Amino acid sequence: MADDISYQDNENIVISTSRLTKAFGKLVAVNDLHLQVMRGDVFGFLGPNGSGKTTTIRMLLGLIRPTAGRAIIFGMDNSYQLPAILLRIGAIVETPVFYPYLSGKDNLHAVAAASGMRSGSASNRRVEEVLEIVELGKQAKDAFRNYSLGMKQRLGIGAALLADPELVLLDEPTNGLDPAGQYEIRQLIQRLSNLGKTIFISSHFLHDIQQVCNRVAILQKGNLIKQGEVNELLQQGEQIIVRLNTIGDTEQALTLLQQAREQGLPWIEQANMDTNKQNIPIIRVGAPRTRSAEINALLARHNLFAAEIRPQEGSLEDLFLGLTAPSASISTPRPGMAALARDSHDLQIEE
Repeated sequence: MADDISYQDNENIVISTSRLTKAFGKLVAVNDLHLQVMRGDVFGFLGPNGSGKTTTIRMLLGLIRPTAGRAIIFGMDNSYQLPAILLRIGAIVETPVFYPYLSGKDNLHAVAAASGMRSGSASNRRVEEVLEIVELGKQAKDAFRNYSLGMKQRLGIGAALLADPELVLLDEPTNGLDPAGQYEIRQLIQRLSNLGKTIFISSHFLHDIQQVCNRVAILQKGNLIKQGEVNELLQQGEQIIVRLNTIGDTEQALTLLQQAREQGLPWIEQANMDTNKQNIPIIRVGAPRTRSAEINALLARHNLFAAEIRPQEGSLEDLFLGLTAPSASISTPRPGMAALARDSHDLQIEE
């Protein structure tokens, strides 16, 4: 395919999947997945539990084989160039396991030895560097069993960084952490990004992803339903909140805004009645925040005067819920099954 040639030749593309599909018997866990992760991205891979996030990461790392499709990483096909690919990747797929009675520093030395790093000054220096990156330098000699959950997770990420990888894959790195631990992981991810790492994070903590990621993909029931720049996706969810003094004025304003959309103001995507936290009626206008003054002027021309008008930024949570709500669920045929049938002669389904 022409697409295959283009993404192999583009050095800025770190991960590219084409029709990637994984079936376990009759269950299609990942279906016809097309992802593209660029060099330097902090890429959020979002979806409810069971949506196929971990299965996708396992396919990228070669832990399970796809039923159909392919994954190209650093321009190499992971179906036959996996050893060269893994040399450039650090990953956490499950909760890291360390020796509880060893210190954080000694645990990292044990991981380095097990992964084939030669002992000596270079290895010692790298362990010290990693401890500073994950901000465990002061606790380096403390026993692992005394670490907080956040510290344990950071040490796990440190283990993934020992070989100084270009790409870091993190599967639910803030799962089970308290707010302080989540904050520590977000700060660490930002530091890794500043060091030039490409980071791929799967998560269902949308607030964390919105704060650290520049691009995201949203998965539902194994199907990719959205992919793009975070800023652009958030602009799609922008709203303008309008509050008037009486319920009668509010109803008139709602009718006016709905008519305006139908009669030639396409930037008004929708206008709906709602209530705020004080249970006061408001109007939610789906429109760019820069249109607030125009909405105010439109209302004033009809002798409707807003007591409050303010823009409200979009959020990944709103976007995610809107895309994954039952009414937005995917009902189209599964195109990946066609690829599954084509490729079944050379790829064996793993149960």
